[in-house]
Amino acid sequence: MKILWVKAGGLVPLDVGGKIRSYQIIRELSRKHEVTLFTFYPTQLDDSHHELRQILSRVVCVPLPLPASRSLGEYADYIRRTCSFHPYTMAKYYRPEVFRSFNQLLESETHDVLVCDFVHPAGIIPWDFPCPKVLFAHNVEAQIWQRYYQVTRNPIWKLATWREYRAMKRVERFYVQQADHLLTVSEPDRRFFSQYIDPSKITVISTGVDLDYFQPSQSGENPNALVFTGSMDWLPNDDGIRYFLNEILPRVRRYVRDVKLSIVGRRPSGNVKALARDKGAEVTGRVQDIRPYVRQASVYVVPLRVGGGTRLKIFEAMAMGKAIVSTSIGAEGLPVTNGENIVIEDNPERFALSVARLLNDPAARARLGLAARQMVEERYSWRAVAAEFDSALEKVLAKNVYKQSHKCLNRINPQPS
Repeated sequence: MKILWVKAGGLVPLDVGGKIRSYQIIRELSRKHEVTLFTFYPTQLDDSHHELRQILSRVVCVPLPLPASRSLGEYADYIRRTCSFHPYTMAKYYRPEVFRSFNQLLESETHDVLVCDFVHPAGIIPWDFPCPKVLFAHNVEAQIWQRYYQVTRNPIWKLATWREYRAMKRVERFYVQQADHLLTVSEPDRRFFSQYIDPSKITVISTGVDLDYFQPSQSGENPNALVFTGSMDWLPNDDGIRYFLNEILPRVRRYVRDVKLSIVGRRPSGNVKALARDKGAEVTGRVQDIRPYVRQASVYVVPLRVGGGTRLKIFEAMAMGKAIVSTSIGAEGLPVTNGENIVIEDNPERFALSVARLLNDPAARARLGLAARQMVEERYSWRAVAAEFDSALEKVLAKNVYKQSHKCLNRINPQPS
């Protein structure tokens, strides 16, 4: 099978959950199929796709001169694109050089199936192109923007997130209906999209984790150490850690006075850095390897109030045998059991109390961590997840072949009028 995989924002470095999920699936698919990757991304990102060029049939990269995140240039670009049919988080990528390169690729190669990775590259795809098209929806993007609108207080951000939500809701529905098949990463997302299309056109793909890379370790754990990991330029993470610093960490310290928090992830905002300094928390920025930071923590926290899809970070912490305290949105879409392999609390006082209890009870932490590791070991290796993905693509391709042959037969033997 010849697969064309289309990704906005680049596939490497592997610093966000969506990239990790896509990379692992592509790597496994490439063992038995010919995979071409077409991706476009800001020029300030390094072209680090060298490893992928070794394992994929072809990699086409289009660097774009996009303004830096949170810069005056980005705000000016946002204003220029407010009249676009697409939300800004999609429209910012739609430059002439992207369309030109993609059309050249379509003219030079034939493919059996096209995978649109997230909804963001959907605007460059000719949806009437004679090739089955699969939309891989890692999240319900409109839901993320709606939730962020609901929790943000800044009036300017309130207006911007409302606009992004309305535009994303419109285009997400449009492209979901254009696709021949939809892949989601959770049952709640499948139910949501079922209001737009026939549920038989939706397949849920599990989230996986590299069980060899993320291993439990009994050594190096620091008492009273907490950790939060994630890309800090992703709005749900930015909101979640500010919520934790303001509402939860002070409450934890009422019970456990010398609590330490590490915030690990790329591009934290100035506001997060300043707030962390004020609250006595460590902000690392981008790190090459998150495992030492997770390993040294006694409790892993996921205080998200905004989000969609599934949180790959939770599976990584589970694979390392960590006790996890999360909000219900943080653990949304994951087959976890509250009190058995994770603790879920939405009230800030109860969240803080759960963290404090685990800090004071090593045996309880060990029980949660062991159950968490056992859960991901049973079902969630990347090879198993990629096999699900492969099976879904094969079914889409088989259905398309049947449809095409049926059309040919009807042309040869037209039905009597």
